[in-house]
Amino acid sequence: MTTLRIGLLWHSVAAGNLGVGALTIGNIALARAAAARAGLTPQFTIIGARETGTPYVTGSDIAVRTITGRYMIAPSGYRADVAASDILLDIGAGDSFADIYPDKRFAYIFMTKALAILAGKPLVLSPQTIGPFSRQPHTAMAAWACRRADVVFARDPLSMAALQALAPDADARQAIDVAFALPYDRPARRSGGPIKVGINVSGLLMHGGYAGNNQYGLDFDYAALTRALVTAFTAMPGVEVHLVPHVMAPGLPSDDDGAAADRLKAESPALVRHPDFASPVAAKSFIAGLDFLTGARMHATIAAYSAGVPVVPISYSRKFEGLYRGLDYPWLVTAKGMDTGAATAFILDAFARRAELAKDIARGAPVIAAGLESYIGELAAQFAAAAAR
Repeated sequence: MTTLRIGLLWHSVAAGNLGVGALTIGNIALARAAAARAGLTPQFTIIGARETGTPYVTGSDIAVRTITGRYMIAPSGYRADVAASDILLDIGAGDSFADIYPDKRFAYIFMTKALAILAGKPLVLSPQTIGPFSRQPHTAMAAWACRRADVVFARDPLSMAALQALAPDADARQAIDVAFALPYDRPARRSGGPIKVGINVSGLLMHGGYAGNNQYGLDFDYAALTRALVTAFTAMPGVEVHLVPHVMAPGLPSDDDGAAADRLKAESPALVRHPDFASPVAAKSFIAGLDFLTGARMHATIAAYSAGVPVVPISYSRKFEGLYRGLDYPWLVTAKGMDTGAATAFILDAFARRAELAKDIARGAPVIAAGLESYIGELAAQFAAAAAR
C-alpha cells in the first residue's frame, strides 16, 4: 500500500498530563483506521512541546520532534518536516488554541499552523476546544488559520458555536474528543468486596489555579469540597476510597495531582493513594475497575465515562460543560451555580444513584460513536486526497 506521511502537531509522547497523552494515542488510533479505510499505510511524525518523561507512545512508524525556537527557524527543522509531510493533523494540545494563555504559547500555536498553510500542505485541525478568543490580533489570526485549514473539528457544541462565530466561512465540523478512542484493559468482573470509589484530585484546583486565589472563579471551594468528599466516603462502611492522579508535574507543584494526593493521604491514612501511572492506557485500565469516580481532570472523567464507570466531573472551564452537555449527561458539577455544600451533596447523591448514572452513560454511546465515525470518515477522504496530490 502507498505510504502516507502524517505530521501530528501539538501531540505528546511522554506528557505527565495523561489527558494530552490520551489525545495522542486516541488520534493515532483513529488516523490508523482512516488510513486503512483509504488503503494507505501511515507514517507519523509527532511534533510537540519539550518533554522529559519516559515515552509511552512509540512505534517503528513514529518519529518525534520537539518544538523550540531553533527548530522553528532552522531550514532543517520544522519547515523541513512540513515539506516531508503529506498532511498535518493539529490537535492544539486539546485546549491551547485560545488566547487565554501567554502570548508566547499562542505565537507557537499559530505559527505552526501558518507555516503549514503557507507551504501549501493540507491541514486538519483535529477535534479540540476552540477558543475562547476575546482580544486582537489573536482573534483575527485564529480566524485566518481556521479559514485556511482544510477542515476544522470542534469537540463539543460550545466549541462549535465559538468556531462558527470566529470563522463562519471555515469548513467546520463537530465531532467528539478523540480520547474516547483510547484503548484500555478491561479488568475482570468482581463479585463482592468493597465498593471502589475514585477521587481524581486536581493539584491545579487545590492550589487555586496557576495564579492561586481561585483563578477560575469557581462558586465552590474546591479544596473544601475534596476534603468533604474524603470525609464522607471514608466514613461509609464497605467503601474503599482511591486517590487517582492524572497529571504528574513534579517540577510544577501548583499543577501536580500526585503531590496533592500525597497531602490528602497524610491527612487521611485510610485513603488508598494509587502510584503515578506510567501511561494514559494504564490510568484508564485502573479507572475502568472502579465503581464510581469523581474528578476535575477532564480526561480522567472521560476515561471513566468511556469505560462505563459512573462519574461526576467537576468543571472549572467550559470544555467540561461543552463536552458533557453535548452528551446530554446531567451529572456535572458546574463551575458556576453550586456552592461547596451543594456540590458535595450533588456528588454524594450521584454516588447513591450510580446505577442511574450508568444508564445515562449508555445513552450517550451512540453520540460518541457517531462523532468518532464522522471524524474517521472525513480523515479517510482527506488522506485519499493528500495521497493523490
